[in-house]
Amino acid sequence: MFTGIIQAVGSIAHLESKGGDARLRIHTGALDMGDVQRGDSIAVSGVCLTVIEHSANGFSADVSGETLACTTLGNLDVGIHVNLEKALLLSSRLGGHLVSGHVDGVAEVIERTAEARSVRFRMRASAALARYIAGKGSVCLDGVSLTVNAVEGALFEVNVVPHTLQSTTFGELQSGSRVNLEVDLLARYLERLMLGDNAADNAASTLTQAFLAEHGFLR
Repeated sequence: MFTGIIQAVGSIAHLESKGGDARLRIHTGALDMGDVQRGDSIAVSGVCLTVIEHSANGFSADVSGETLACTTLGNLDVGIHVNLEKALLLSSRLGGHLVSGHVDGVAEVIERTAEARSVRFRMRASAALARYIAGKGSVCLDGVSLTVNAVEGALFEVNVVPHTLQSTTFGELQSGSRVNLEVDLLARYLERLMLGDNAADNAASTLTQAFLAEHGFLR
């Protein structure tokens, strides 16, 4: 688990295709690697990866074909900057929100607008993920915990303060940039719980207006 509070910005040092999956070498920049062990988890732009080799200034991790298909990692080149966060400890401050590092999909930057010293980003999520994004709720974008300021269909907006712009890759994002999106854990579990005994029925595996009306959630 992670908090969505970025600890350092690193970069892709090497990307090697492994016949359907890949191995990444990450240069970790200012991230303290002194307590990192083989098998530890580190979030790379929001994607939880397992350390298989490490040194004072980097680590290697294997990336599955599923992860390459569902995240931006499959499209990264050597030198591209990435946000880094080591897994949280039970004694850690939870400055953001609980983040699993299991990315749900990719969102696209539609517009970048300066607002005083901050920047407002207008994003587009996929239609399948839009229902999990709520105003004043939390999202994780490229590993950064952010508050949703506004929602309109599959479009949503987040405001990024100067510190976050300087301390993460958000300062580099422009219209057309793609970011890894993880929705709030609570939203996913709540949807599943609302299905009740019907959760085992494939035909009722997702919530619909008809299902909500039938069970008294809509009037």
